[in-house]
Amino acid sequence: FLWKPQALKLQRSHSQPVLTQPSSASASLGQTAKLTCTLSSGYSGYSVDWYQQSPGKSPRFVMRVGTSGIVGSKGDGIPDSFSGSGSGLDRYLTIQNIQEQDESVYHCGANHGSE
Repeated sequence: FLWKPQALKLQRSHSQPVLTQPSSASASLGQTAKLTCTLSSGYSGYSVDWYQQSPGKSPRFVMRVGTSGIVGSKGDGIPDSFSGSGSGLDRYLTIQNIQEQDESVYHCGANHGSE
């Protein structure tokens, strides 16, 4: 019989998790705020990148957060009052002793890979 080689290419899914954030959070000066970013089901091993965006400015990297907390280093100039943690599908950015300059829009984004 005749054997004819044929290439077999597997189609791999390159889907990314869907991220959900509450539309807003509020806190008073000196208080603590805990912001939540929730990954879609099946992506519990992923970490997320948190960004801070002040009006009229480009997003500023804050930190990468996985299930065990901060992955790698915080962004330049990010104070010790900012910390990260994770549980299940949730990734948290916690800001302690909130100051006026912390008032901002905070975005989270999947970093296209597992922790």
